[in-house]
Amino acid sequence: MRLATMAMVMALAGGLPATAQVSEAPTKVFSARDLFGLAQASDPQVRPDGGSIAYVRAANDIMTDRAQRSIWLVDAKTGAQTPLEAGEANYLAPRWSPDGSRLAYIAAGPGGAQLYVRWMATGRSARVATLEQAPNDIAWSPDGKTLAFTMLVGDEGRPLGAPIRRPEGAKWAEPLKVIDKITYRADGEGFLKPGYRHLFTVSADGGQPRQLTFGKFDNGGPISFARDGRSVLFATNRAETWERDAQESEIYAVSLADGALTRLTNRVGPDVNPVVSPDGGKIAYLGFDDARRRGYENVRLHVMDRDGKNARVLTADLDRSVADPQWSADGRHLYVSVEDDGQTKVARVGLDGKVEMLFSGLGGGGLDRPYTGGQFSVGRGGLIAFTDGVPNRPADLAVWSGGKTRTLTDLNAGLLAGKAMSRVEALPVTSSHDKKPIGAWIAYPPNFDPAKKYPLILEIHGGPFAAYGPFFSTDVQLYAAAGYVVVYSNPRGSTSYGEAFANEIDRNYPSHDYDDLMSVVDAAVAKGFVDDKRLYVTGGSGGGALTAWIVGKTDRFRAAATQKPVINWTSQVLTTDGYTFMASYWFGKMPWEDPQGYWARSPLSLVGNVKTPTLVVVGENDDRTPPSEADQYFAALQLRGVPTALVRVPGASHGGIAARPSQSASKAAAILAWFERYR
Repeated sequence: MRLATMAMVMALAGGLPATAQVSEAPTKVFSARDLFGLAQASDPQVRPDGGSIAYVRAANDIMTDRAQRSIWLVDAKTGAQTPLEAGEANYLAPRWSPDGSRLAYIAAGPGGAQLYVRWMATGRSARVATLEQAPNDIAWSPDGKTLAFTMLVGDEGRPLGAPIRRPEGAKWAEPLKVIDKITYRADGEGFLKPGYRHLFTVSADGGQPRQLTFGKFDNGGPISFARDGRSVLFATNRAETWERDAQESEIYAVSLADGALTRLTNRVGPDVNPVVSPDGGKIAYLGFDDARRRGYENVRLHVMDRDGKNARVLTADLDRSVADPQWSADGRHLYVSVEDDGQTKVARVGLDGKVEMLFSGLGGGGLDRPYTGGQFSVGRGGLIAFTDGVPNRPADLAVWSGGKTRTLTDLNAGLLAGKAMSRVEALPVTSSHDKKPIGAWIAYPPNFDPAKKYPLILEIHGGPFAAYGPFFSTDVQLYAAAGYVVVYSNPRGSTSYGEAFANEIDRNYPSHDYDDLMSVVDAAVAKGFVDDKRLYVTGGSGGGALTAWIVGKTDRFRAAATQKPVINWTSQVLTTDGYTFMASYWFGKMPWEDPQGYWARSPLSLVGNVKTPTLVVVGENDDRTPPSEADQYFAALQLRGVPTALVRVPGASHGGIAARPSQSASKAAAILAWFERYR
């Protein structure tokens, strides 16, 4: 932070002497170094009897510059906490046995990720198998004797040419990498290990894992045992063209006796996340009809008989997506999370399709920006544990029961005590394009004075099919602590407002989302405390594309920072890890079939209009919006003589650009310094 910025922050505290100020209000603001001390709750799992909750606590470690994950146990009545597994490894995915006497989990250490079980009565844990690859999607059998999981099985494929024998002791170059799989890399993982993901079982008391599925197909979770324990349900696409169709999958059952496969669903579109009812007679699952191949479809809750017959949609009349179905103990209802108007809620859905919203407030996930999210878990007695999200702290663990909620943890109490955090509230906005209401929020600098004039930052979410909400964000808090009013919103194309609103940008992005964003700025300026001569804009991914689009459309912003942007849709579609999806679903045509359509939607087409000083930020290992996109824009701005700089974040992927606290803090500091340069 520059000295001028710090001086302004201190001035915002008012003109009273320091001693008087301390007695009346906090004077400390959230700072970059605070990122190292943040902790948040995730993956809550209610013990079947509802008496306690296991959850994963992620706490940033200043010495390793990474989040360290441990498993904690919380008493549901008193909130008393006990660490179950903590140490040098990362402990993940706690899953209770049906009787609650044991807890399965994954420990990921220097030797790789392994599957463990903890016996709660003795407090002892044991590794149940030695696995060659990391396990995922853990599920217990109903009798508690068996664990199922998914794991990668290596397959090097066919060689291309015979290898040359290397003389002993010779120092040769690395061998060639021969790639013939359609999906060969993924953001955050880089080049994928060759192979296919299959289902396995292993004794919960330990033993040799047994492979259940085979073939050159990926099999996905979450998975679920049939109630009789004789088969496991999962999702896969076994068509010959499965790699080219990113959205397609069906529900299958695999027999533990002989590995026989039974296909239970059959339609165009994804069917995933099977969950068996308590009596074993029904299967709930998620999916949608994909015949239109639009940019967005609501994910709906379905139910069918155990044999796949009598399938029906339970949430057909709910114009929102649902996630994470969980049966009630009596099998008469299902609980799901619902994205609604920038919030995540838990709803109860009857088998007759009646939807009852129970409570809102779920949050949690990435710390840098205020995306919607959150997780929940239901016990047999109806107790629901969830990750509780609010604007002024990361997610804590909370419970809902009998219509009331209680927060059980306060993981950042010591770090944030006495700090003046930014206050976030809803900002009413009506789009100038068509008068649609636009969900938006405004964050105030600490110790805000409405009589003063403040600079403003417009922060834009990515996706583009995603949503922001009133949740904690390190970027927002740091911008506000530096003396800026921050506004963020859900322009058309955002999720949680229904299919029609999201699909206003279907094959039409960017478009009138630009008008929505300008209306958000106008609404903030109209409040009277924003200096309309000191406006700034930033955003990441889809928000980076919109930032570059905006400065090509208007000169009203003093400076901009486009983060991990899409600049040229032709090069983006052909270099991203998700190329099979983007071209088909976001354009409907290949780049060579509609070059003008791709160009017309590319921010690079507007670079000749840009006068705004624009910073370009990207992770060096970004496979979603590759660094070549940022490089193009930086080069174009340089050729035009527009003030610019390029920030490359070493080792950072698209989704992990803010994963390491030092880089997250430095990225925010670079953006603030760029804005200060033009303030």
